[in-house]
Amino acid sequence: MNSAYMELIRIRFLTMLAYRVNYYSGILIYTLNIGVYYFTWQAIYGGQGTLAGFTADQMTTYIAVSWMARAFYFNNLDREIANEIRDGSVAIQFIRPYNYIIVKMMQALGEGCFRLLLFMTPGLIIACLLFPVKLPTDPKLWIIFAWMLFMSFLINTQINIITGLSAFFVENNEGMMRMKRVIVDLFSGVIVPISFFPGWLITLNEWLPFQAITYLPSSVFTGRVPGDEILGVLLVQVVWLVALSIPILWLWRQARQRLFVQGG
Repeated sequence: MNSAYMELIRIRFLTMLAYRVNYYSGILIYTLNIGVYYFTWQAIYGGQGTLAGFTADQMTTYIAVSWMARAFYFNNLDREIANEIRDGSVAIQFIRPYNYIIVKMMQALGEGCFRLLLFMTPGLIIACLLFPVKLPTDPKLWIIFAWMLFMSFLINTQINIITGLSAFFVENNEGMMRMKRVIVDLFSGVIVPISFFPGWLITLNEWLPFQAITYLPSSVFTGRVPGDEILGVLLVQVVWLVALSIPILWLWRQARQRLFVQGG
């Protein structure tokens, strides 16, 4: 990897470190979210053994892991890109010797590294201390989950880039960004596991990238995916990573042409 891009990761990490108080408060907020969902699901189970393929113990672990995974892969890259398009600073990127899309990905990765070390990891430890979270003991499962979590980050970042680039074509994409956030949280399985959706919605979601962000990694981590099916789940993430690259490249090409036409 080009050393310039590595430097971008380091700079974004240090920048986030300067505002780490916000993330310490974020740990508290995420822990409260986990607590609310934990007690809600305990009431829903009411002593029942299994619901939609989840045992009560699996659901507790799923909740904690899903929200802490979100703490890692979440970023506001769509808003950053939209702001740079609106204020015109994106034009400067065209004369610089690097790819704008890769720059934004590296910046997001720097933020993700910060979130992993100072947000997700301590948050998960706190969740394990407060709630009956049962993490797997198989090292292979941890390695697989780490890779899937990285893929989740990439897929979510791609969706954010697509949303941000839409600012080239609409006067204000604020509503689109808010809608995207709600859709991602809902259809990725953070709010409710996808297996609780009605059958037609589960089928629809299989044709969308959102399940690859949270539901699939968390399902593998909680042991709901048999070992012989894990490779297929990994392949789903790879397919969506490649598929989402196509609209990004197309949007960026169209955006460059639109900028040149309007700006000369």
